[in-house]
Amino acid sequence: MSDSQAPGSRTKVIAAHFLLPFILVTSLFSLWGFANDITNPMVAAFKNILLISNFESSLVQFAFYGGYCFMAIPAALFIKRFSYKAGILTGLTLYAVGCLLFIPSGHMMAFWAFLISYFVMTCGLSFLETSANPYILSMGDESTATRRLNLAQAFNPLGSLTGMFVAKTFILARLDPATENERRTLLEGDPQAFTAIQQSDLNVIIGPYTVLGLVVLGVLVVFALAKLPKLAGEDDKELNAGATIGRLTRNKRYREGVIAQAFYVGAQIMCWTFIIQYAANELGLTNAVAQGYNMIAMIIFVSSRFICTYILKYFSPGRLLFGLAVGGGLLVLGTIFIQGMAGLYCLIGVSACMSLMFPTIYGIALDGLGDDAKLGSAGLIMAIGGGCLMPPMQGWIMDQQFELLSSTRASFILPFICFVVIAIYGIRTYRIHHEHGEQAVRV
Repeated sequence: MSDSQAPGSRTKVIAAHFLLPFILVTSLFSLWGFANDITNPMVAAFKNILLISNFESSLVQFAFYGGYCFMAIPAALFIKRFSYKAGILTGLTLYAVGCLLFIPSGHMMAFWAFLISYFVMTCGLSFLETSANPYILSMGDESTATRRLNLAQAFNPLGSLTGMFVAKTFILARLDPATENERRTLLEGDPQAFTAIQQSDLNVIIGPYTVLGLVVLGVLVVFALAKLPKLAGEDDKELNAGATIGRLTRNKRYREGVIAQAFYVGAQIMCWTFIIQYAANELGLTNAVAQGYNMIAMIIFVSSRFICTYILKYFSPGRLLFGLAVGGGLLVLGTIFIQGMAGLYCLIGVSACMSLMFPTIYGIALDGLGDDAKLGSAGLIMAIGGGCLMPPMQGWIMDQQFELLSSTRASFILPFICFVVIAIYGIRTYRIHHEHGEQAVRV
């Protein structure tokens, strides 16, 4: 994107000859959104089913987002060596295998087996995101790349909302209603009855993931038969990883973008994962009812993303990112210091501020990188590792005791810190990177 590309440009976001490939690849955004948000409530579910701590149950997110972090660079090198389509097919295969591994994991009744299943699944999601994001950016004029990615990303929360609904209706609502204390009492008095409840609950979890695995296999067939266009630079099979990494690490805006993305993903996963614990611990709501508030947050997220995508025609992404990060930080402070439903409403409202952050940081960081964007994309997908490390940290805080604040509310200091980092990146993008002659980050 050049300095001459003013906000409100009339350049087409999606050219006619890219429309069908754009629609097909955009469907993947919903597919991984579904996986993300059917999984978030499982942290609370596994805690109750297996009688483990907040820290231990949050290892679901460690395994889930660890797959993103572990596989991002190998995925990028694979895509560079072969093609975007090959990366998508590999990702769908791993995604389906991970889902279907839930069947033996459930019969083994072993938490570690579920963690492996999540890890394999998200190794596939890492391939999908590393392929789809730069592919979408390349489908047209560079001046509209960030708007194009925001449009595609707008369909991600639709999949997320569907995943939340499935988690609420077909998992959380069907689990045995026995509380954690009741289960511990049953374990001491009748271990066989407790084991029967455990197995029944795990079978409930297995079902939706099995169906998801079959759906992903169907999508795999569609992509295997589809003709996706080769874009500029795909014929260059030379990896040149060392030189590319060198250029990327010297690029301040990219380097800082990876850091900002890690903190953003951490904030998003913490706010969405622990909204259930907040509602349960602070307000006494059941997990199923609490998940309903999570769905409201996602509806707000979806609506805000479409609105902010439009606003990007008129405002610098860096400036808008700064404003949204400030708003998110203030709402998290409300979550920490305001008790009752008002605190929960603040936590729900954070989603409006988060809606634009991932694709905007992504577009800012990759702007003007050319073919380096393939490996650069991997760095940004690795940054999803923020969702791997921060939820267990928040879970550990929730397991502690504090004098002035409940441990649940105190734990949200971590998302607040994340928004501070994002705000710094937003203002630096506009005031420093822009003013120092790096390409303007406008859409």
